[in-house]
Amino acid sequence: MKLLEKLGQIWSGVDWPFLIHNGNALRFSEIASQHPVDLAQVKPGDVVALIGDFNPASILTLLRLIDLNVIVVPLTVDTANQHDYFFESALVDVVIEDGRVVRRPHDGSHPLIDSLRERGHAGLVLFSTGTTGRPKAILHDLTLFLQRFDTPRPTLRTINFLLFDHIGGINTLLHTLFNKGVVVAPEARTVDSVLEVCRKYEVEVLPTTPTFLRLMLISGAVPDKVPGTLKVITYGTERMDQPTLDELCRLLPEVDFRQTFGMSELGIVRVKSAARDSLFMQVGGEGVETRVVDNVLQIRSASRMLGYLNAPSPFDSEGWYDTKDVVEVKDGHYKVVGRVSDVINVGGLKFMASEVERVALEFPNVSLVKAFPKSNPITGQHVELTVQAVPDTLVDKDALTAYLKSRLQPHMVPKRVRIEAVSVGHRFKRA
Repeated sequence: MKLLEKLGQIWSGVDWPFLIHNGNALRFSEIASQHPVDLAQVKPGDVVALIGDFNPASILTLLRLIDLNVIVVPLTVDTANQHDYFFESALVDVVIEDGRVVRRPHDGSHPLIDSLRERGHAGLVLFSTGTTGRPKAILHDLTLFLQRFDTPRPTLRTINFLLFDHIGGINTLLHTLFNKGVVVAPEARTVDSVLEVCRKYEVEVLPTTPTFLRLMLISGAVPDKVPGTLKVITYGTERMDQPTLDELCRLLPEVDFRQTFGMSELGIVRVKSAARDSLFMQVGGEGVETRVVDNVLQIRSASRMLGYLNAPSPFDSEGWYDTKDVVEVKDGHYKVVGRVSDVINVGGLKFMASEVERVALEFPNVSLVKAFPKSNPITGQHVELTVQAVPDTLVDKDALTAYLKSRLQPHMVPKRVRIEAVSVGHRFKRA
């Protein structure tokens, strides 16, 4: 059965909207009956870049492309300066944007794409954020990916904060579709706009990032602008700091905070936080195994990607994936304390950048921070720190340096502190 037909049966007789977009509440039948994009040029097995967002036209086009058994590459306008690189890396045959369908000639091939075509399966290509090197093209068998939604699960009214090109955003969309939920598309991804949309449409779940939650705190919007309908805030895609979580839990005592964990390479991994104010979590779910090697979390997942299209496979001979996340382990729970790349070695003394950041975040008027290593001819490395001030305030650099010296061991004290904006990417993660 085709996906659109199956979803039509699921939504048959349902008297509530599936999507709220730009103030319009649309039932699934209204989305499915739109005037569609002409896909006559698209052939089964094509690699198709769909540049869009969580709007009716993009959602319908995505579902129709899946029914055509193409390999879909969802992209957004935010990454327009990288689109040529994405097209080349994913061997894109067709580009769809604003209703225009344009074939893109090339003579490349890849055995993983060929294997999907031979099986007649749809595919999904997502790109890593590229914080270490160029973004990697991650290929999933979308036909198998969709099978996880065959088991009905409860759903709450959710704002789709995570983007159209993010595995979390796609997962929220599909989860809501298969479970007759309501998804609200944000009008803009700013603190005021997101919270106003949550209030206006009685949103119950806000999936977001630690960086965005930190921006919510420093904006002064918490707790007064957070609507009472909000039951759950989930956070993931980067490491959360304990001071931010503690403050959020104090100011929003009725909200359940849940950590998420996953990588596009592994598919969706189920996570259960030890407590709403704890950064320890259980990681697992059906078909997922975990282990820790040299303090680094490794995962083996049945829903993993087929592989990279522009890089060697990251899986070992037994199928284990090295997440590069350094973790603490307690009672079967994991706490991510940083990335392998965040380990700083000063004269043989190793520590995590997050230890410096945690202390800096406690200083008055500090909104965002980023600690990082620099080469040092004497000690091998030293620490430097970038600090962003709360809007309309100042951070006294000398006082901050003195504070850090009073709270950190000597080898952990930054040799240089810069007061400037901390770079944040389009997915609201620190760059």
